[in-house]
Amino acid sequence: MLRFTKMHGIGNDYVYINGLTETLPDDLPALAVRMSRRRFGCGSDGMILILPSERADFTMRMFNSDGSESEMCGNGIRCVAAYCHDRGLTDRTAFSIESGGAIKHMRLTLDEKGRTAAVRVDMGVPVTNGPAIPCAFAGDPVCMRPLEALGQSWPLTMVNMGNPHAVTFVDSPATAPVTTVGPALECDPCFPNRCNIEFAHVVDRAHLDMRVWERGAGETLACGTGACASAVAAMLNGLIDRRAEVTLPGGTLTIEWSEADGHVYMTGPVAFVYDGVWLGDE
Repeated sequence: MLRFTKMHGIGNDYVYINGLTETLPDDLPALAVRMSRRRFGCGSDGMILILPSERADFTMRMFNSDGSESEMCGNGIRCVAAYCHDRGLTDRTAFSIESGGAIKHMRLTLDEKGRTAAVRVDMGVPVTNGPAIPCAFAGDPVCMRPLEALGQSWPLTMVNMGNPHAVTFVDSPATAPVTTVGPALECDPCFPNRCNIEFAHVVDRAHLDMRVWERGAGETLACGTGACASAVAAMLNGLIDRRAEVTLPGGTLTIEWSEADGHVYMTGPVAFVYDGVWLGDE
């Protein structure tokens, strides 16, 4: 048996396991696949583990629903922060979480009952150098570079927010071919580690709408790193200001790219759904 908690950040849902207290199996990718199944498991976009860290207050490991491990998850790290505070692992409202070898700093806003209402995450300095994304395009930044998928050319702006993203700007995310072009671009040889694909629309200089095809998970209701990447891409192309609201099918995040320190800051809500016990496949 394995105790877990279901949580989501604007619809981007994961099963969270406290690795500080639970005994984890050896085959974590297989566990992620089984638990993530929508009709035969718990149902989620993936599995996230909360673990000790020698460099930060906690470590997060994130597995997609296909079992692949990702370096970073923006919505997931907000939920980990809320879990650590609200479940008594820390009484601080400012602390650090390690993910994919990088350390992110959290600042929590509490509600009137002392529970986490929102989390502001210092996502660090975005990487815009082509080979470091990684992608086959040279340059820094890599903006509006065409890549063909399914017979059409898609101008892409590349951003790494701890994981790789390619952003294309469209007239309407609602009608964008996310589920066909998304997987084609994700697995294009241009991206040696595959890539998350964002379809973004500039509403005005302070607002973006977007949908996302996530590497290893498919289309999800929200992606925190994708929202950051889309905002950075729009800023690089002079389309929006330094602070913007990014609306996804699951909700809205506030993204700021600070001129003072060059860091991207993401703010958004968290939600606990339920606690459960995983009995396995038997």
